Amino acid sequence: MNDYANAIEIKNVTKKYDGFTLDSISFDVPRGSIMGFIGQNGAGKTTTIRSLLNIIPINAGTINLLGMDHIKHEQEIKERLAVVFDELPFHDLFNAKEMGRIFKGLYEKWDDKVYAGYLERFELPQKKKIGQFSKGMKMKLQIACALSHDAELLVMDEATTGLDPVVRSEILDIFLEYLQDENHSILMSSHITSDLEKIADSVTFIDRGKILVTGYKDDVLEQHGILKCTKAEFKDVDPEDYVSARVSDFGADVMVSDRAAAARKYEGLLLEPTTLEDIMVYYVHRTMKKWTS
Repeated sequence: MNDYANAIEIKNVTKKYDGFTLDSISFDVPRGSIMGFIGQNGAGKTTTIRSLLNIIPINAGTINLLGMDHIKHEQEIKERLAVVFDELPFHDLFNAKEMGRIFKGLYEKWDDKVYAGYLERFELPQKKKIGQFSKGMKMKLQIACALSHDAELLVMDEATTGLDPVVRSEILDIFLEYLQDENHSILMSSHITSDLEKIADSVTFIDRGKILVTGYKDDVLEQHGILKCTKAEFKDVDPEDYVSARVSDFGADVMVSDRAAAARKYEGLLLEPTTLEDIMVYYVHRTMKKWTS
């Protein structure tokens, strides 16, 4: 096993489509951690994931996975990572037992006992056709397949979307168990920020192909805040000091990216902590600056 500090290193990666550009993005996922990759639909999350998996070629930049170049060492990397998509990529006519046989032929480290243990834990029938599975069952089957070949890196693209809260909670617990091994790392793309608030160590926000914020989750939450003020007070808030402001008939909620500086400059105003969802929403509105909900 080669030594590496970051499970994922993305440096100045650009991918151009007609009407959309992944614009020179950079972020790292530290080894042994889970990063929440956050953004609204169409922000560039799936394009980033397809780029790092070398499903689509990038126009510029470099991507290292598990300490290796994602193109030169693609085969070795894919032996050591697992991917969970929002839609099941398995054919409806197969059953769980057959999927186990298929994956055993794909991965050197495939473990039948581990796979059988996940099927039992998830209460997944071995011989029922996948086409008859519920969405939650299909997602659990994907995760069982993903975690049964000793993968060091787990990449998830909107994996908890559309699942009920009980199933989501169960799956998040599985991910936390997986991270008990300090060699395991997760990149979890999602727009369900409450899930990431529970389990992510670090977060990266992407919007319209640009990285807006990246860092440790607690630091990001600590740096941002929401000023609560009346319309009259809002007139005295310098636009340079805030990301965007939600204005209503009753006043304004103003997102600041430097809570400590805002607390000193606007000490008479109420300054509240924020959530990952707040941060995403206010950054998405950053070009409008002032908006109404």
